[in-house]
Amino acid sequence: MLSSSRRAVARLFWRLSRWTLRSEPVPQRAGILIGAPHTSNWDFVLMIAISWRLDMDIRWLGKHTLFSGWKGPVMRALGGIPVDRRDPSRVVLDVLEHVARGEVFHLVVTPEGTRSGDGWKSGFYRIASEAGLPVTLGYVDRTTMTTGLGPTLELTGDVGADMDRVRAFYADKAGFNPKLRTEPRLRSEPDGV
Repeated sequence: MLSSSRRAVARLFWRLSRWTLRSEPVPQRAGILIGAPHTSNWDFVLMIAISWRLDMDIRWLGKHTLFSGWKGPVMRALGGIPVDRRDPSRVVLDVLEHVARGEVFHLVVTPEGTRSGDGWKSGFYRIASEAGLPVTLGYVDRTTMTTGLGPTLELTGDVGADMDRVRAFYADKAGFNPKLRTEPRLRSEPDGV
């Protein structure tokens, strides 16, 4: 559970913000939380505000250089997990170990990145499938100035069908910077699916 000071900061943020928080109920078990469309680093601020307001224990993955020097303790306190991109396979194993120990947290994954534009990375799908975790669809939509949590999905193993449900949810979500939004399609997914 989060400290009362975090909840107070989150309440103040939402009171002063032009953004509106709209949310489905927070899943009570560990899971993957997709942050999309991820079109700006400002999404990080909204993600923290959402998690603190909804009393969610989140973790997120960041390149290991973000955790050097004075930034390290701050990033870890905000839920950051450093990732050495030279050995990305270790990330899945680390997450699975935490879940196996019974830890309840939501791993925030931004599958499209802020600079890609060539489809979503499939890491969230692989982690959720291997660990048997549900996937909650978090969103940012500047056109309506809303953000929050959408539905939580149990993956079926049928990648095309699962991604069709993801695409349907995000079809009208524009992100913080709408011109940078990409279609929710896994890079490994056939175009015709």
